Formats: sequence, structure tokens, C-alpha cells
Amino acid sequence: MHELAIAESVVDAIVDKVGDSQVASVRLEIGMLSGVVTDSIRFCFEIVAQGTGLEDARLDIDEPPGRAYCRKCGEEFALDEPIMLCPCGSADLDILSGQQLRIISVEVP
Repeated sequence: MHELAIAESVVDAIVDKVGDSQVASVRLEIGMLSGVVTDSIRFCFEIVAQGTGLEDARLDIDEPPGRAYCRKCGEEFALDEPIMLCPCGSADLDILSGQQLRIISVEVP
């Protein structure tokens, strides 16, 4: 379950920046093509945050859809699932978005 390691990294990164300060909310961006299960992140975040300033923090997760550019036909299109094929059938793609995993904001009252 790599979501546990991701949640640990998020909490560690925030604690490194804010120390023992109480955190009100955390906003993450987890692209739909990242392979990360957001429900698992929520569960793991709650566990990992115990005993830190993030213990009662609200976790908001934005899930931007994937976008790709087909090198064969020149089409730019949405990818809603990890099957990386253009509507023309080509797999020769540049992934433009949807694989990101980042901390967007941390609210400290």
C-alpha cells in the first residue's frame, strides 16, 4: 500500500515546514492518472497525522483529470482512466496532466 508512504511523506513535509503548529487544513492535488487511491490517502493521512499538529486537520483533495497529446494525429484529449490510448488508437502520447501529486496549500490558524 504505497498510499501509506505517500501520506507519511506529506505529513513529514508539512511538519518540517510548520513544526508543532496546529494545522487547520491541507489541500492536495492528486491527478486521476497518478495511480494513487484518494480514499486510501484519506484513511492513511488520518492515521499518520495522529500525535502531530495535523491530527485534526481537514484534508481536501483535488483530482484533476488527465490530458494527453497524440503525436500521431495531433489531437489533445482527456484521459479519465489509465488506459493510455488516443481515440485514433495510437499509444504514442505525451501526457500533459493528471499524474501530479503535490501539496497545494496548508492552512495554519
